[in-house]
Amino acid sequence: MIQLKSFLKVIDNSGALVVECINVMGGSRVASVGDEIVCAVKKARPLLPTESRGAVKLKKGDVARALVVRTHKEVRRLDGSYIKFDDNAVVMLNKQGQPLGNRIMGPIASECRQKRWAKVAALAPKII
Repeated sequence: MIQLKSFLKVIDNSGALVVECINVMGGSRVASVGDEIVCAVKKARPLLPTESRGAVKLKKGDVARALVVRTHKEVRRLDGSYIKFDDNAVVMLNKQGQPLGNRIMGPIASECRQKRWAKVAALAPKII
């Protein structure tokens, strides 16, 4: 259950580390696993002296879309079971809905695959 002003961990290699939710797409007040949100980057990976700006896609202050892949609030599944994670995590997206990073660190919920996010599910090392 992600709402306005929620802080979330970024689990891809887009350059952002921590983001803040500033809007929930779709007209709802809260977002759950598999929903899209708009985020502001609060903390980003520092640029190393040997790196170019193109290697890090997001920097502090940028506004971008994100997909919620893990929530601390439990989510009920169709078989009656519940799934719950230790943190709130997102994967950053571009305007076309494609992932910005090319790696995802950590597991994601299977609801992402069911809600038309097959490309994100394909990048994930484990789907729970």
